[in-house]
Amino acid sequence: MAFSSRFARSKAVLSFLRPCRQLHSTPNSTADVTVISPVKGRRRLPTWWSSSLLPLAIAASATSFAYLNLSHPSISESSALDSRDITVGGKHSTEAVVKGEYKEVPKELISQLKTILEDNLTTDYDERYFHGKPQNSFHKAVNVPDVVVFPRSEEEVSKILKSCNEYKVPIVPYGGATSIEGHTLAPKGGVCIDMSLMKRVKALHVDDMDVVVEPGIGWLELNEYLEEYGLFFPLDPGPGASIGGMCATRCSGSLAVRYGTMRDNVISLKVVLPNGDVVKTASRARKSAAGYDLTRLMIGSEGTLGVITEITLRLQKIPQHSVVAVCNFPTVKDAADVAIATMMSGIQVSRVELLDEVQIRAINMANGKNLTEAPTLMFEFIGTEAYTREQTQIVQQIASKHNGSDFMFAEEPEAKKELWKIRKEALWACYAMAPGHEAMITDVCVPLSHLAELISISKKELDASSLLCTVIAHAGDGNFHTCIMFDPSNEDQRREAERLNHFMVHSALSMDGTCTGEHGVGTGKMKYLEKELGIEALQTMKRIKKTLDPNDIMNPGKLIPPHVCF
Repeated sequence: MAFSSRFARSKAVLSFLRPCRQLHSTPNSTADVTVISPVKGRRRLPTWWSSSLLPLAIAASATSFAYLNLSHPSISESSALDSRDITVGGKHSTEAVVKGEYKEVPKELISQLKTILEDNLTTDYDERYFHGKPQNSFHKAVNVPDVVVFPRSEEEVSKILKSCNEYKVPIVPYGGATSIEGHTLAPKGGVCIDMSLMKRVKALHVDDMDVVVEPGIGWLELNEYLEEYGLFFPLDPGPGASIGGMCATRCSGSLAVRYGTMRDNVISLKVVLPNGDVVKTASRARKSAAGYDLTRLMIGSEGTLGVITEITLRLQKIPQHSVVAVCNFPTVKDAADVAIATMMSGIQVSRVELLDEVQIRAINMANGKNLTEAPTLMFEFIGTEAYTREQTQIVQQIASKHNGSDFMFAEEPEAKKELWKIRKEALWACYAMAPGHEAMITDVCVPLSHLAELISISKKELDASSLLCTVIAHAGDGNFHTCIMFDPSNEDQRREAERLNHFMVHSALSMDGTCTGEHGVGTGKMKYLEKELGIEALQTMKRIKKTLDPNDIMNPGKLIPPHVCF
């Protein structure tokens, strides 16, 4: 869920949309990598290409979308409201289209950018349209970027930001737009800065178990590279997500219950501020008490404070052995209770995923499977062979006390891969089950003790709705999603989807939870932040934003609600 690498999937996706324009990168654009290891030398980054399912999902969601290329008054500040006194992203917002004041980009700026980037810049409408529409998000904007740039180095990023700041032109950081809350929309037009040409592994420190990378590299690419060294990066969001975007949205994934979120796995960053200054947020030491924690400030800032150009990541050893287990339950509450009991038992699971019966039905229909259509828990245990088997047996006993049935587990690589496909293909199965529909994906998270209650009351509301709704949960850390499928041309369906989302968010907030566990705020979750955090916290955020970005050029209209002022 992040601004991930465009070229990891551009040829697969754009080949059926329009002819691809070849961009020019520097020689050895996946340049030789310095590997600091007692036994390993230098090597080149391997080739990687994205999942074949991703273009299908993109095509399904893209068919129902069309931009209104119009100019609208700005409603990005609290003093400028539309005729119905509704602000996009503000309190009580029901607007589906993000509006923004459009100003034409000066020709002088375009000329400066061409000097900086040479051929790695485009004003082609198809390219701008593509970058202005997130692939798996129902959020839309009235405008698209005026120009898309593809920097090849930190120096070029610095020059781009400095030039845009001089002309007060908005900048939207971008990779693959796998985030789903409108993070990469360009409601005010401006410059879209696509980081996909910056994807080098700059240094691998095997003995320190860390790696230094550029932001455009995908986590799948990185793990393919690290496998030779017996290491891996443990976060696993969507298949197209890039490391830079994962930092920007503070994402996590199914392994967060064991390894933590992005904030726990980033050691330091280099960030280009709006004025062009390059800031290093920390050293490579595993812990430090030196000054403000600028690394954590930037992680989750969603491109509103600067552009990330380098990331130092904490790595893990590839587990010696793993077991994947699956169990069915009569209700989602039973399944959630087992997830909670497992965590309370002290077992160090690496994954605990919950899928409801509707999601299993979608997977059966989409993939020709014959799975039992019942609420299902999936576990992964890692460690030694003896340890994983012991943990599997303990969890089987816990499940049996909560009406669990059909408990099965796998240890062979192919069998484990086949079981995890059930979870990995969940979203695409929803698109296949509801052709021509879009997905409103919720992301609430609550303290673990409240998970069963929240899922139970949400499930009752979802089942009573006329819309197709599935439940998918990272049950080990209290985070769960629903895929609410709706016809974007049907306003009643869109409002019903919004109502369900609203119900779950406010239910989570009443349990001291959050509106977003891992997807981020973007434009879609701004309206809930004041209730969750309080106006004082939002005013503090805005002061930080105003100090670092006084001209409000960095991803304007995102993260901080428009009604917040000080």
